[in-house]
Amino acid sequence: NDICFFQSDDVPPYFKTEPVRSQLHLERNRLVLTCMAEGSWPLEFKWIHNTTELTRFSLEYRYLIPSLDRSHAGFYRCIVRNRVGALLQRRTEVQVAFMGSFEEGERIQSVSQGEGAVIPAPRIRSFPQPQVTWFRDGRKIPPSSRIAITLDNTLVILSTVAPDAGRYYVQAVNDKNGENKTSQPITLSVESPADPIAPTIIIPPRNTSVVTGTSEVTMECVANARPLIKLSISWRKNGVLVNSGLSDFNRRLTILSPVVSDAGYYECEAILRSSSVPSVSAGAYLHVLEPPQFVKEPEKHITAEMEKVVDIPCQARGVPQPDIVWYKDALPIDPVKTPRYRVLVGGSLQVNGLLPDDTGMFQCFARNLAGEVQTNTYLAVTSIAPNITAGPSDSTVIDGMSVILHCETSGAPRPAITWQKGERVLASGSVQLPRFTLLESGSLLISPSHISDAGTYTCMASNSRGIDEASADLVVWARTRITTPPQDQSVIKGTKAILTCGVTHDPSVTVRHVWEKEGTMINVQSIPRMRLDADGTLHISQTWSGDIGTYTCRVTSVGGNDSRSAHLRVRQLPHAPENPTAILSTSEKRAIDLAWAKPFDGNSPLIRYILEVSENNAPWAILLANIEPESTAVTVNGLIPARSYQFRLCAVNDVGKGQFSKETDRVSLPEEPPSAPAQNVIASGRTNQSIMIQWQPPPESHQNGILRGYTVRYRLTGLPVDYQIKNITSPDVTNLLLEDLIIWTNYEIEVAAYNGAGLGTFSHKVTEWTLQGVPTIAPGNVQAEAVNSTTIRFTWIAPNPQFINGINQGYKLLAWERGKDEEVTMVTVRPNFQDSVHVGYVTGLKKFTEYYTSVLCFTTPGDGPRSPPRALRTHEDTPGAVGHLSFTEILDTSLKVSWSEPGEKNGVLTGYRISWEEYNRTNTRVTHYLPNVTLEYRVTGLTALTTYTIEVAGMTSKGQGQLSSSTISSGVPPELPGPPTNIAISNIGPRSVTLQFKPGYDGKTSISRWQVEAQVGVIGENDDWVMVHQVSNEPEARSLEVPGLNPFTFYRFRMRQVNIVGTSPPSQPSRKIQTLPAPPDMAPANITLRTASETSLWLRWMPLPEWEYNANPDLVGYRVQYSRAGSQGRALTHVIADRLEREFTIEDLEEWTEYEVRVQAINGIGTGPWSQPVRGRTRESVPSCGPTNVSSFATTSSSILVRWFEVPEPDRNGLILGYKVAYKEKDSDSPVHFWTVEGNATHSVQLTGLGKYVLYEIQVLAFTRIGDGRPSSPPILERTLDDVPGPPVGILFPEVRTTSVRLIWQSPSQPNGIILAYQITYHLNSTNSNTATVDVLNPSARQYTVTSLKPESAYVFRITAQTRKGWGEAAEALVVTTEKRAHPQPTSRPTVPQKDVQARQVLLSWEPGSDGLSPVRYYTVQLRELPESNWSVHSASVNHEATSYIVSRLKPFTSYQFRVKATNDIGDSEYSEESEAITTLQDGKCDDIYAFVVSYSKKINGILLGFRIRYRELLYDRLRTYSIRSITELSKHKRYEIRMSVYNAVGEGPNSPPQEVFVGEAVPTAPPQNVAIQSATATQLDVTWDPPPVDAQNGDIQGYKVYFWEFQRKNETERLRTLFMPEGGVKLKNLTGYTTYMISVAPFNAAGDGPRSPPTRGRTQQAAPSAPSFIHFSELTTTSVNVSWGEPTFPNGIIEGYRLIYEPCTPVDGVSKTVTVDVKGSGPLWLKIKDLADGITYNFRIRAKTFIYGPEVEANITTGPGEGAPGPPGEPFITRHGSALTIQWTSGDPGRAPITRYVIEARPSDEGLWDILIKDIPKEVTSHTFNMDILKQGVSYDFRVIGVNDYGYGSPSLPSPSISAQKVPPFYEEWWFLVVVALVGLIFILLLVFILIIRGQSKKYAKKSESGEIDSEYEVDPNRQKTHSFVNHYISDPTYYNSWRRQQKGISRAQAYSYTESDSNPPSQHSTLYRPPSSLAPGSRAPIAGFSSFV
Repeated sequence: NDICFFQSDDVPPYFKTEPVRSQLHLERNRLVLTCMAEGSWPLEFKWIHNTTELTRFSLEYRYLIPSLDRSHAGFYRCIVRNRVGALLQRRTEVQVAFMGSFEEGERIQSVSQGEGAVIPAPRIRSFPQPQVTWFRDGRKIPPSSRIAITLDNTLVILSTVAPDAGRYYVQAVNDKNGENKTSQPITLSVESPADPIAPTIIIPPRNTSVVTGTSEVTMECVANARPLIKLSISWRKNGVLVNSGLSDFNRRLTILSPVVSDAGYYECEAILRSSSVPSVSAGAYLHVLEPPQFVKEPEKHITAEMEKVVDIPCQARGVPQPDIVWYKDALPIDPVKTPRYRVLVGGSLQVNGLLPDDTGMFQCFARNLAGEVQTNTYLAVTSIAPNITAGPSDSTVIDGMSVILHCETSGAPRPAITWQKGERVLASGSVQLPRFTLLESGSLLISPSHISDAGTYTCMASNSRGIDEASADLVVWARTRITTPPQDQSVIKGTKAILTCGVTHDPSVTVRHVWEKEGTMINVQSIPRMRLDADGTLHISQTWSGDIGTYTCRVTSVGGNDSRSAHLRVRQLPHAPENPTAILSTSEKRAIDLAWAKPFDGNSPLIRYILEVSENNAPWAILLANIEPESTAVTVNGLIPARSYQFRLCAVNDVGKGQFSKETDRVSLPEEPPSAPAQNVIASGRTNQSIMIQWQPPPESHQNGILRGYTVRYRLTGLPVDYQIKNITSPDVTNLLLEDLIIWTNYEIEVAAYNGAGLGTFSHKVTEWTLQGVPTIAPGNVQAEAVNSTTIRFTWIAPNPQFINGINQGYKLLAWERGKDEEVTMVTVRPNFQDSVHVGYVTGLKKFTEYYTSVLCFTTPGDGPRSPPRALRTHEDTPGAVGHLSFTEILDTSLKVSWSEPGEKNGVLTGYRISWEEYNRTNTRVTHYLPNVTLEYRVTGLTALTTYTIEVAGMTSKGQGQLSSSTISSGVPPELPGPPTNIAISNIGPRSVTLQFKPGYDGKTSISRWQVEAQVGVIGENDDWVMVHQVSNEPEARSLEVPGLNPFTFYRFRMRQVNIVGTSPPSQPSRKIQTLPAPPDMAPANITLRTASETSLWLRWMPLPEWEYNANPDLVGYRVQYSRAGSQGRALTHVIADRLEREFTIEDLEEWTEYEVRVQAINGIGTGPWSQPVRGRTRESVPSCGPTNVSSFATTSSSILVRWFEVPEPDRNGLILGYKVAYKEKDSDSPVHFWTVEGNATHSVQLTGLGKYVLYEIQVLAFTRIGDGRPSSPPILERTLDDVPGPPVGILFPEVRTTSVRLIWQSPSQPNGIILAYQITYHLNSTNSNTATVDVLNPSARQYTVTSLKPESAYVFRITAQTRKGWGEAAEALVVTTEKRAHPQPTSRPTVPQKDVQARQVLLSWEPGSDGLSPVRYYTVQLRELPESNWSVHSASVNHEATSYIVSRLKPFTSYQFRVKATNDIGDSEYSEESEAITTLQDGKCDDIYAFVVSYSKKINGILLGFRIRYRELLYDRLRTYSIRSITELSKHKRYEIRMSVYNAVGEGPNSPPQEVFVGEAVPTAPPQNVAIQSATATQLDVTWDPPPVDAQNGDIQGYKVYFWEFQRKNETERLRTLFMPEGGVKLKNLTGYTTYMISVAPFNAAGDGPRSPPTRGRTQQAAPSAPSFIHFSELTTTSVNVSWGEPTFPNGIIEGYRLIYEPCTPVDGVSKTVTVDVKGSGPLWLKIKDLADGITYNFRIRAKTFIYGPEVEANITTGPGEGAPGPPGEPFITRHGSALTIQWTSGDPGRAPITRYVIEARPSDEGLWDILIKDIPKEVTSHTFNMDILKQGVSYDFRVIGVNDYGYGSPSLPSPSISAQKVPPFYEEWWFLVVVALVGLIFILLLVFILIIRGQSKKYAKKSESGEIDSEYEVDPNRQKTHSFVNHYISDPTYYNSWRRQQKGISRAQAYSYTESDSNPPSQHSTLYRPPSSLAPGSRAPIAGFSSFV
């Protein structure tokens, strides 16, 4: 293998694919160029862009441009090389699509009229060239006879006229990147007219070059002349006229798919027809270029010997002729520099005197303007064996470094290099392992090297002349590396810095660590603070600023050097800024200028300054937290006048915050008038003579001093009158009622605040009217008269305007009947300000009726007085139609007419008019007038059997009333009419349809009325018909409009007609239609609104009934609108999408606010009407914000005055009962204290008993009856005034010697100001205090040492502190100058006297123990609550002199234990023994009860004795007092408030928060009664019930919910039908047929659902069943198939049977026979079909039957044999052996699969039907024996055999010869045996006769008559079948329900099936009994399916 490899030559590089000639990309896209080349390794690649090298040679074959821009466009090519040579790739052009902006601005062009205007397109840089569209004044310019757009997008307007002047611009679109730009306009002006213009060529053709293969090329020529219409352009090519390819008014000539022959000189000529003006012409050349193609190419490999001459062929053709350029190894060949290379004529290259260096790749490039192609060859110069001129040498390398093993060679051809290590090939021209790279020189690069690479490497050079090799050893050292380098550190001054330098290295190598700082080596031994560990770690302790710098760890070894650096920073806090100053700013108002000197930054750059401010001696607060670190001054502005300020600063670096500077001097700002007006000024008219004004103070930051009061000024709006001024001297008053104003007058009002500096600015003007009044007089001169029988005309004069007292809103005209004062008809009339006399009408009144009339004027507040009533009567009118017109006593010549009085007399009846005439013969009319008391009349003188029209009408003085008429035939009594017919429906709308119809039989009289009935909703056969419309007295009507229908509802109509006899039967129903949808007609009913919470209301309503949806139910919902009552603001809405929803909680409302709510229904079409509004108020809550403008002022060192304003109205959320001031020490854990102010009138309080010089956080909250509201925010801060301080605390003597002590202390717990100094005095305890030593210390001192004391002496030390108010109380301590001090001894066991035990505190007493010669400083008291075991500290600062202590804050009625320890200067004593268990007393005050009834607090503080419940009715207008009594005496539908408390033996605890309860609502407590179910149809059940008992309804029943489900399938099928009406029944439709349903009914009212009734059972009637669930075929042979099917999924009743129909899909022998088989009963579900034809497709259809048939299931099946089934076996051969038959056969073709079994079929020889005899015969046998018992004796049979495989039953064999099923007769059937038996019998008879005669007995014998044949039903008893018969064997298989015995004569069988067959000719014979052409036996009937034909 190795030899084979070494002898192979390297493969020169070659390109697998050439790049595309050009490629287009978008800017910012990613581009990857690939150089697809192969050859021997290593392959190196270099990329060139145009002529610039982009990369050096590398192994990367791709060039990536991550984001393209237009500078990347140009020609790219790659160079690939290996050791053999180099190749230059054909170039590819990269085009970058981009679009710049237009480079020109607006420009102006002018042209003389008639000349051609040439408008070049504005220049734009784009690739490709954009598509340009020209516009003029916004309209696109298309090319036309006068307008040309050239190929370079120049716009040319020919023969310009004045209207061509205008602004033109272009829109350019780059179709590659989608950008578009619009240019600046070009203004064209057309100058004065010119004379006719001779033809000129404006745009001549241009020389054009095109490459073959281009789709088309266009030459262009634009000419101008005047008149333009006579100008024509023609084209010539080389002088020959061109007629094809012309377009654009001959201005363009297009040549499709140009070829070389299309090149030439093209000339255009412009001629002015009918003119002597000479023509003009212009021309240009078209050059058609062909890309280069090689005619001759060199072979891919050329071998030549040294010093010989070789020719390398290369010849190309193209247009123009290509230039040939040669390259060797990708460098161009210059024959001048290398004379041995010569390019021959035609392009071939000749090389003379070949040298080894000539070996390489030669490339021939052929180039012309159309492109370039290249070909290449490899030239190998032979005859020199390989020689390694510089072989590898032994080398050493460090692990991870690169190493090169050299191997330079010579030879021709150039030797192939192979590198090996042992037997392993590492690199060659075809092999390259990772990390091993064969360089072009032949050397081996190992990069990076591994330890495993050590070993011997061999370089082997080979060519066709031989092999040379050289070897060398490589040693690899493990690299020395710093694996744990030092890390950058930043340490704080004085701490320790640790710099690590962990190293890994080769074990044979010694390493050395050297540390440098800033490049200078550190001598660690000479610096005590530094230590260097053996592992190189450098430790620097006590760091300071001199340690700052960069530290470098250098590691040196022969295995490599390494170094790593880290920077060390040493930081400290910055110093305080120096010399801060503060002065009032001279340049800005309300500003202070601060300045300071920059401090030392702590060796860390300053990050910022923090500026703190103290305003009015308040605690320091941060004012500016981010002052730039470079700043040394800042101006603080936005300060508040009349306040004093003091400042201090600190600097911050990354270590932290430095110390604060000294405080600046305090600077005060002068007071100024308020700079803002009063806020939120609101004016509202209270009465018609007063206006209430309310406002809020200016913002505190704009008060600029202490407010003294307010000034209110007001005057009449718009009138030149002076202001009236009201002065308010209290700043707490923020409202004013302006009284004694003018009624209904507009005022303008302003408010301003003032302080000690003056009056502030006035607020914006607020205008408000005093309220309107009602008119005080009625309209004058009121006249009323009846205009007609239904209208009254009013006239009146308007009241005097000064008495209207408001805006005249109009007049109300009133009319009412006498005695019906409440039923007033009112018409509102707008005021008419033009006419002095007003006119109005009241219409729609009753005729001939007496009315009273009056007129009033009204304004917005209400109605004025009515005018005096006047009585009048409406006019008389003609009466209405008479009633009940009827005919009786109808004779040949007379009849009797009867009627009743008109329902509407409309006057005084004067009589009646009756007339009659022959039908449609007015000339025969007879008229009679009758008195008003006559109500019948006999009409005489009629002609017999004639039709008459008879009319009757009432009469008044106004004339004849409405006629009532009818037709009647004399002598022919009228009859009932017949029904209308031919009902058609049109014009279907939401609420009406039009019915067209044909009248039915009229009953021999005219039709007096048409009635329309309808089925509504889901329409079934038995649904109820209801009357929906009727029309009277229109006998000739042929169409009716039916109004009043429900939208989006299904209807089916029928009609009846009515005559005087009665009503006709109904017509046939119309088709079912659905009316169009419409918006809902009604609003939801029973709207109720209840309080749900403080911010929510609970809304309930009655949902719409289904019939009111008027549209798709899925789109029905509700819209709730709610707004604050009386508010004019925008109402809020919420949409509820569920049509069945009947309640909604309105959230996010204001507390204690009344809302108005209304509801409307919505559907997909629109919205319904709004319901009547209902009102409800949210529950009272606690205030949602605190009082405003809270301010405080320290009055003494222990008191603060707090003031506030009211809580804003929207935030009160109830009635304010008082205020609480919450205050606590700032930044303290002390509890919050409350000061309660009862009532809403007081808005200030003096807090007393406060700590001195303590900063307090103060907030004020308001409370309602519900509880406390939110406190004001933010808390205000106020410090009490300073005072002398309290005593210092915590005095200890930690060091005591015999002659000296050191004492320490803490500052006073009550400093009461700023501590300025401490004073210490001490003296011997035995001397007078006058001899004491005194020392004063600075305020920061906390320790003091005294020396020169007397040993073993007791000294008294007193320490006192000083504030600016003086020296405070002294703290005193005793100390003994001794060194024998010890811990104190514990106290005695503490005791608690029972008399000192209270509910929440006890008095603890003890006896002190020994103090250990060190006085006790304090005691610590601990307690534990039993039975818990954990001790807790109650106090750790009990006075050292105390022997008792009050332990407070205990829980009532709780057991405790206590213990005490003492502490002196040495430490703590042990704890004393625990005290006895002490139980605190009960307390009357318990914690609040938080829930009513459900739960209560467990904090009873004693033994619970009971509860007290208080309640009161809750009214919005007033609050009654609470009552304590039973909660059963409540009233229904009232709201109550309940509070609860508990009490024990001591007393009653506090009340719980109030709970609201609404009394009187409860759900029904009993179900509906007597639920009954009636089955209506197969899909409908009628359910009825009685309502629940009245005492269980608990309110009005609003509806019922009907739950129904299929029996025993409740979870899957339960459905709900909701009735929103209190009805007693429902029709449940769309149910499943013949299914048992369980139905339960539940009532509901406004409170919710009641209980369900017990389920009641009902069943729907039978219906048609669904289709059988499946149809399946089996045992398919050539003539038979077994069909089985599944039961219907939904039987919908009792299945009575099935009908099977089958027929061939195509006629068989010209006959299409349809066979129908009825299968009775519900089983079996299969049938054997045996009369099929071979290879025919049959269609089978099966349907089930209950009382009617249901739908069919169908399937097709094709009889066998199927494709792949077995062929026929050989003809069977039958032999008989006694009573057995043996059938033998031979195997046939098995088909596509092996035979699995055989089947034997048999048939009677008289051509009966084949049926399976033997079913499963093993595949291995070819014979079968069976007993003849399974056959019918005496019948001849044919047999055949069928093979079966996986593809099905195969073709049958030929039938066997017929064979009889007759057995061999036994001996007793032989003749001789019969003769013997007869003789014996004869002898026996003779003997018997003889004996009888002898005995003398005589008998009379009656001869029996032979009975005839009796038909009987025959049933086969399956228990009596033979055990081993064929029948028994197969009857167990449901597919073989066949008996194999022929039916005996004389026995009839009950038919399980009946057959009906029909042929397709004729098709009507579907009931003909089908008999097969050949019966089984003479006289037998057709085979009955399911039984064998051999029975």
